[in-house]
Amino acid sequence: MKFLYTIFAFSLLTVFSINAQNKQKDYLSVKLEITRAIERGNAFLQSQQNKDGFWGDAKYPAYTALALTAAMRSPSYEKIDYIDKAYTWLKKQQKDDGGIYGKGLGTYNTATSIVALVSADDPSYHSMILKARRFLINQQTDWDNKGVADNKYDGGIGYGGSYQHSDLSNTYLSIEALKLSRHIAQDDASGKQPELNWEAAIQFISRTQNLEETNDLPNTGNDGSFNYFPGNSKAGLRTNIDGAEVLRGYGSMSYAALLSMIYAELDETDIRVVAVKAWLSENFTVKENPGLATKENPNLGQQGLFYYYHTMAKGLAAANVDMLSSKGGREIDWRNELSNALLSTQASNGSWVNKNSRWWESDPVLVTAYAVLALEQIYDSIPD
Repeated sequence: MKFLYTIFAFSLLTVFSINAQNKQKDYLSVKLEITRAIERGNAFLQSQQNKDGFWGDAKYPAYTALALTAAMRSPSYEKIDYIDKAYTWLKKQQKDDGGIYGKGLGTYNTATSIVALVSADDPSYHSMILKARRFLINQQTDWDNKGVADNKYDGGIGYGGSYQHSDLSNTYLSIEALKLSRHIAQDDASGKQPELNWEAAIQFISRTQNLEETNDLPNTGNDGSFNYFPGNSKAGLRTNIDGAEVLRGYGSMSYAALLSMIYAELDETDIRVVAVKAWLSENFTVKENPGLATKENPNLGQQGLFYYYHTMAKGLAAANVDMLSSKGGREIDWRNELSNALLSTQASNGSWVNKNSRWWESDPVLVTAYAVLALEQIYDSIPD
């Protein structure tokens, strides 16, 4: 009997080993295709660089930061002069308050710039990164200055300037930048560095989720998805089964929230994490940014599609998700699905562009950077 059990166990392990080897062969082919697409995408970005070293509009260093991060994270990265030229330009954009921006959108530009500077892994950028971190932390809102998150916008981070509310997009980007640069702050010899109020940040994030158990704001649904900011969704309202109008969450913000909660070190068993993972699994698609389309206007689902791809790749990789389960029980290999969607839409010149111009996605520099970064995230997350 023991001999038979040993034979069975050996056979089972052999099956698992064969399946794993087959999967590795599949991924080997995908990795080669991804590598080539990344190289072509970065070559396109290089061709679009301004002679002064920046990309896109000089008022928005985020263009340059995204292109730099895409170049630095390439599997076939080589130190090339155009990259040094871009970093030289980016360093000159830091203001006295620590922010890295040109005209407006200080949070967005500073957060993406920190990620680019961290990607360089260059100690000479550390003081610049620390100043930029302090700028981001100072953007965290406490609207009545009571030190407690008693306003629905408290704890979040917005664009800054004339934008009088926090939002999930800027909050997620700031949290990501602070998390990726935390080791620099911890290792710094110049003294203790300020830190984000993480409890308030988590409370703000919770106020953007459609989850009645943790969000008591009006028009809150209960499907686990996320909105743009408390009480507002770019997807509008929907009528639930009880006939009440509730906010419609959507894909890109839900992945942004998942990544934020992981970086905020919420346990994977936390109800907020479990709920959003369930919604993302049930609504998985690479054809649109789910939750935005309506019966009257299905094309709304193309809004922010490449931002969605980018947050999807980062969110699922950070959550260590290997396979997703659809409503029908189908196992979804998200890496293959997402990489195929990107590989099949790359233009002959190496670029990507969204036909829907919402949120600046008609700009091939911005969209190509999103696409390349998503592919690099997939590449890095493929199991060995």
